[in-house]
Amino acid sequence: MTDKILRGRLLTFHAEPQGPEDSTAYSYIEDAGLLIERGLIRAAGTYAEIAARAPDLPVTDHRPHLMMAGFIDPHIHFPQVQVIASWGAQLLDWLNTYTFPEETRFADPAHAARMAALFLDQLTGNGTTTAAAYASVHRASAEALFAEAARRDMRIIAGKVMMDRNAPDGLRDTPQAGYDDSKALIRRWHGRGRALYAITPRFAITSTPEQLEMAGALVAEHPGCYLQTHLSETHDEIAYTARLYPDAPDYLGVYERYGLLSPRALMGHCLHLTPREIGVMQETGARPVFCPTSNLFLGSGLFDDAGLRGAGLVNAIATDVGGGTSYSMLQTLHEGYKVLQLQGQKLHPLRAFHWITRGNAVALGLEDRIGTLEAGSEADIVVLDARATPAMALRMERARTLSEELFILQIMGDDRAVAQTYVAGAPQKKPVESLP
Repeated sequence: MTDKILRGRLLTFHAEPQGPEDSTAYSYIEDAGLLIERGLIRAAGTYAEIAARAPDLPVTDHRPHLMMAGFIDPHIHFPQVQVIASWGAQLLDWLNTYTFPEETRFADPAHAARMAALFLDQLTGNGTTTAAAYASVHRASAEALFAEAARRDMRIIAGKVMMDRNAPDGLRDTPQAGYDDSKALIRRWHGRGRALYAITPRFAITSTPEQLEMAGALVAEHPGCYLQTHLSETHDEIAYTARLYPDAPDYLGVYERYGLLSPRALMGHCLHLTPREIGVMQETGARPVFCPTSNLFLGSGLFDDAGLRGAGLVNAIATDVGGGTSYSMLQTLHEGYKVLQLQGQKLHPLRAFHWITRGNAVALGLEDRIGTLEAGSEADIVVLDARATPAMALRMERARTLSEELFILQIMGDDRAVAQTYVAGAPQKKPVESLP
């Protein structure tokens, strides 16, 4: 049973904060209640108001912790759970040395099912309640991920990778097989429960023109689906793409030609865009996705958040595990802060926490369902403890404002700062004493 009241301090965003003093962008309640019924937030307000409304419901008291909307990770690779933290090399070498051999294992449905459960445990253990995930090229891998998410009633956006060249044996499909398998998965999973499908050509290097044409056909036939791929992560990748597609005006022009761009297109990385590409992304509404831990780990480059936002783009932020080095959106904010500092840009904690909740929901077009604690939203909630470690507790002795507390979580927090995660109202983290 998920019907309950959660008690604690509450922070939810209504808009993106325009500066440190923009208190109109959020609501903060010192002693709040969340009324959860049938997986939805039915009401939010002071604890006294909510308790009076539903006096017979059980109460879970999370005071003095902070309740927020669950985190949203819009770019992550499910089959890379066992190659995270693999040493060395830049993107293309890293893919060939670690990622591609690992992904061949996901042809085995039993292996994929085991990894799906462990993958979602990692997400919820870090406070993430929605993710846009890449499966492997194998239909079984996507089936396993969707099935495990459905068992938990967890919102997932995912797709089988389409990849028909420049990959090893056992990790390639064909244009027709990629189309057929994707279409079957869309028919089975898209819109079923909380599942949504993402048409997933990995990137231009691993898809022939024929396959990208098939991906474009899928996008045209299923406009409610997402499109996820990679764009302009490294200079070597850009140069290789130009050799494979010599008639394209630039890297984005490859995807543009095949009709893959829209506000539902999630474009991972976007580090080295040309002015023309930025203009096309603004016109089509395609979403750049900033992956700071991955960009730093692989030495790919620095994401120009302010420049792209200034051009009217809606930027998302994500972990990109396993090139990314942590499942934690808190650690993602930590490294994102540093990337922006290197460019003279600032990431204030209010905007940071808006970004990984409502901001990413806006990028996905799902802000009416997730990303806030408004009445009617899905009951995906993270409970944060800014005193989770001795170092954090020591620093919190000097904190005087909400923004200071958030910045401590942003810079020092990780999975230990996640006291509890709720997915559709159901708690996901086991008490420490019950863990094996």
